[in-house]
Amino acid sequence: MIEDLFQSSTSVSLLVAIVGLLVLHLFYSSFSSQDKKREPPGPKPLPLLGNLLHVDLKRLDSSLLNLSKKYGPVFTVYFGQKKVVVLTGYRTVKQALINHAEEFGDRAVTPIFYDFNRGHGIIFSNGDSWKEMRRFALTTLRDFGMGKRSSEGKIIEECRYLIEEFEQHEGKAFDNSHTINYAASNIISAIIFGKRFEYKDPVFHVMLKRDHETIRLTGSASIQIYNVIPWLGPCLKNWRVLMKNVEDNKEEIKSKVAELKETLNPEMCRCFVDAFLIRKMNLEESEIKDSHYHDDNLLYSVLNLFAAGTDTMGYTLQWCLLFMAKYPHFQDRVQEELDRVVGSRQVGVEDRKNLPYTDAVIHESQRLANIVPLAIPHKTSQDVTFQGYFIKEGTIVFPLLTSVLYDESEWETPHTFNPSHFLDKEGKFIRKDAFMPFSAGRRACLGESLARMELFLFFTSLLQRFHFTPPPGVTVDELDLTPAVGFTLGPSPHELCAVSRQ
Repeated sequence: MIEDLFQSSTSVSLLVAIVGLLVLHLFYSSFSSQDKKREPPGPKPLPLLGNLLHVDLKRLDSSLLNLSKKYGPVFTVYFGQKKVVVLTGYRTVKQALINHAEEFGDRAVTPIFYDFNRGHGIIFSNGDSWKEMRRFALTTLRDFGMGKRSSEGKIIEECRYLIEEFEQHEGKAFDNSHTINYAASNIISAIIFGKRFEYKDPVFHVMLKRDHETIRLTGSASIQIYNVIPWLGPCLKNWRVLMKNVEDNKEEIKSKVAELKETLNPEMCRCFVDAFLIRKMNLEESEIKDSHYHDDNLLYSVLNLFAAGTDTMGYTLQWCLLFMAKYPHFQDRVQEELDRVVGSRQVGVEDRKNLPYTDAVIHESQRLANIVPLAIPHKTSQDVTFQGYFIKEGTIVFPLLTSVLYDESEWETPHTFNPSHFLDKEGKFIRKDAFMPFSAGRRACLGESLARMELFLFFTSLLQRFHFTPPPGVTVDELDLTPAVGFTLGPSPHELCAVSRQ
C-alpha cells in the first residue's frame, strides 16, 4: 500500500515536473520569439552572403531606400555576417540622432576606416579619445575664426584667387573641379597649417589628387566587399591603391608638422598644429599620463580635417554651378537679386539675410546634391529599444541621409530642383528641419559653420562675376546630373563656360 502510494506520488511528481518543463519551454520559446519579433524586419539573409544580392553596392543608398518601402523606416540588412540597421525618413533619423543621441552616437569603424585611422583622430574614433579630440578641434577651429569675421576675410581673399583662375579661361569651356578644390582646401589649410598653397604647387596637387581618389575608392563595390571579408584586402587593387595613398599623405603631413615644430613659439600660436603641439608640450611638462595629445592623434586629426574640408566643400560648389548652368532661369533670378541688393561691391556674410532667394538656391543645391548619402556609419553604444524594435549594443547603424533630403512628406518636389522649398509665400527664407546635409546629433559635421560661410561667399562672388553656361554645342537638357559615385557623390566629369558679366 505504502509502496503503491509512493509510486503514485512519484508518478505525479514526475508528471508535474514534465508539465513544468514543457510550460517553461513554451514560455521561453514564446519569449524568444517575441524578442525576435521586436528586432527590426528585413529581407531574409543568405548563408555567408547575407543580403549582398539584395542591394546594388554601386548605389547602396538607392537600394536601401527601395528596401525601406517594403520593410519600413527601421529595418535590418546583413552584409555578409555583419548586421546593419538602416534608418530612413526625416522623423526616424531625427529621433535616433537627436532624441537618442547617446545611444546612436558611436562611430562604426569598418575595416577600411580602421586602416585609415587606426582608431585615432576625430572622425573614425570612439570613447574618451574621440570626445577630447572633437572638443579640442571645435575649440581650436573657433579660436582661428570658424564662423567669425576673421574667417570671412580669408575666404574673400581666396575668392579673388578663384575668380582670377576662372578669368584666365576667357569664357571658354573648362573643367572647374580642380580649381574649386584648391580654393576649398586653402581655407582649411590656412587654419590647420597657417598658410595657403599656390594653385600651381605640385605637392598641393598631388595631396588633393590622392585625397580625391581615396574618397572615391572608399565607396567602390570592391572596398565594400573588403569591409565584409577583410582578408581579401591584399588581393584587391583598390585596397592596395588606398593603402599607398594613405601612407603617402601621412608622410606629407608628418613633414609639414615637423616644419611647424621647428619654428614653434609657445607665445604665438599660428594654426591648429601649433595649438596641438603647445597643448601636448604643456601636458608633458605637467607629467600628466595617459594624455590623448600624442603624435597619432595629431596626424590623423589633421588628415581628417584636411580631407573633410576639401572634398565635400569642393563637390558642393561644383554642384551649385552645374545646377545654375542646367537651370538658367534660377541663375538669372540669383543674379538679379545680387545686382539689386549688393551691386558691384564684394558680398559679405551680413548680406545673407537680404538675399533670401540666393540663400534658398544654395540650400536647394545642397539638398538635391546629397553629397554624403549614407552619412558615415554609426554604432549603438548600448542596447536600445527604438520605435518598438530592440537594437543590440554594438550594432552598425546607417542613418540614410538620402531618405531625409528626399523625404516626400517633408519636400513638395523632392527629386526636382526647387528653391521654393526654402521660401515662404512672401519670398522670405525659411529654415527646414529636414535639411540635414551635415548630419545631426553628436556626430554632425564639426565644420558646418565654416562650410556654410565658404559656400555662401564662394557662390555669390562667382555669380556676381560670371554667368555659367554649358559648353558650345551642348544644350541645358544635355547637361548630365548623374553623380560620380564614391563614398561621397560629386558631379560626373564635365565642363562649363564662365562668361564674364562685367
